[in-house]
Amino acid sequence: MTPLQPLIKWYLTNKRELPWRDTNNPYYIWLSEIILQQTRVEQGLPYYNKFIANYPTLQKLAHANDNEVMKLWQGLGYYNRAANMLKTARILASDYNGEFPKTYHELIELKGIGPYTAAAISSFAFNEAHAVVDGNVYRVLARLFAIDEPINGAKGKKIFAELAQELLNTDAPATHNQAIMELGAVVCKPKQALCEQCVLRLQCEAYKQNKVYNFPVKEKKRKPIARYLNYFYIEDSKGNTYLRQRNNDGIWNNLFEFPLVESDTEVSALDLLENPKTKELLNKLPDELIPMFSTKHQLTHQTLFAVFWRVSGKQIKPAADKGYVQVSPNDIHTFAVPRLLERFLNTILP
Repeated sequence: MTPLQPLIKWYLTNKRELPWRDTNNPYYIWLSEIILQQTRVEQGLPYYNKFIANYPTLQKLAHANDNEVMKLWQGLGYYNRAANMLKTARILASDYNGEFPKTYHELIELKGIGPYTAAAISSFAFNEAHAVVDGNVYRVLARLFAIDEPINGAKGKKIFAELAQELLNTDAPATHNQAIMELGAVVCKPKQALCEQCVLRLQCEAYKQNKVYNFPVKEKKRKPIARYLNYFYIEDSKGNTYLRQRNNDGIWNNLFEFPLVESDTEVSALDLLENPKTKELLNKLPDELIPMFSTKHQLTHQTLFAVFWRVSGKQIKPAADKGYVQVSPNDIHTFAVPRLLERFLNTILP
């Protein structure tokens, strides 16, 4: 008997009821997996329900308006997930007759589908015997076998992938994969492990050694870099302002933003007016800049310090070649913007 043998029975009795379970529809499974990347179930569930309500089929999503999809995604972060999701939906609709490939090796070739997602879709939708390895699985296996190889290094990823595949119940791969993920999510938790409730505790090396919280091991992450963003809220006599869509531009690709000047440190209004980037961005310098709103926004590898400045002065607007368009205050909430800008807009235009 393998150490994971009791898992399936435990899972069938204790699993959470989630809408993407108890289905082999690859579209529903794919959509849930993309949403749940870097996102907790509690946060992702409302988004999943909204997407299913608006785009109940792959074809509906493939023909969706980009901005409407981004707006629906707003608040989930990691916006390249949504962009890749749209690309893949359109490729499947045009080149695959609206059908998902059935194997891991075919699925992993699609945009935005990595090893974990390919394994999840092929297993859950098509019962392919391919082990799923996500953060929950890493944690369960690292503790179960007291493996001290870092899970975020190349060697560690290989070790855990091979171990997960070796332990996989090939007679019921979909249920097995769901079971080990569920155990990591609700019992073998990162900071509050419920060891006394764990069906695997008698086999668990970390539990025997009283070293549960020593595993899994991770290589140290780099310290987040600090960035200072100065947004210009240009408001004309009718309340119109200016936005542009970011293209091939980092984490917020395809989202909209106000005119922006990034500085090396926090700056005063006078410093900003004298900054050559400001002179290049605007058609003429404003009479003054008035701070309206400031906030700190934490990303995985970046700490953003943002200040939103009200621009005063007649006929001030971004330079014609910068790609900004005039937007009415009545329409501004229809544009997909990063959470950072949404916070500002909800403050000044609730």
